[in-house]
Amino acid sequence: MKNQVITSLNLSKSLGKRQGGFTLVEIAIVLVIIGLLLGGILKGQEMITQAKIKNVVNDFNGITAALNSYQDRYRAIPGDDRNASTRWTTQSLPTAGSLNGNGQISGTYNNSLTTLATAGQESNLFWWHLRLSGFVAGPTSGTAAGIQPNNAVNGIMGVTTGNGSGSLGFASLIICTSNLPDKIAIAVDSQMDDGAPDTGQVRGMSQTGPNPNVGTAATGYQETGTNQYLLCKNL
Repeated sequence: MKNQVITSLNLSKSLGKRQGGFTLVEIAIVLVIIGLLLGGILKGQEMITQAKIKNVVNDFNGITAALNSYQDRYRAIPGDDRNASTRWTTQSLPTAGSLNGNGQISGTYNNSLTTLATAGQESNLFWWHLRLSGFVAGPTSGTAAGIQPNNAVNGIMGVTTGNGSGSLGFASLIICTSNLPDKIAIAVDSQMDDGAPDTGQVRGMSQTGPNPNVGTAATGYQETGTNQYLLCKNL
């Protein structure tokens, strides 16, 4: 019995010593684990950013390819296709007379959709025609058929015809994508073009609100972590 009491006392002293605090080795192990976790988080965030950059680039390239394929098949620009109403007779498209077939897309890239039966909304009909032809995924009937698709950062992608001075200097058909964080916008312009916001096929302007109208002039890129940009690309 006496031996058992002595043993219990020794065990209690031993546990007490162990619970007194962390050793330098234990602290070092904890710090290593924390470092690995932080490194993994930062690496994961960078991978997410790179994936979004790739998605935006693919969006530009994909819509360009869809437009070219539509033109090859139908000899017309989607949204400005005079024969669309006779080609897809079950969809109640605007009549041929309401689309002038002038090779331009009327309406803004961010045009709010009210009805697809208005010729002034060719920028929305653009998406409807591409969806009906199967070159772009999405609904083919109802108002949703003409709504601009979202990009990877909850902005929108849209098309319009630039008027030169009022469209970042573009005077041709352009596709624009909005709400791009500064790091993504800079990377996309650098990968696809010259990295300069005011020259080349890809141009950009800073945003003061979501999905802004295309401005008259490009603005310089500044990576602050909070800036957002609208990028437009010549089609």
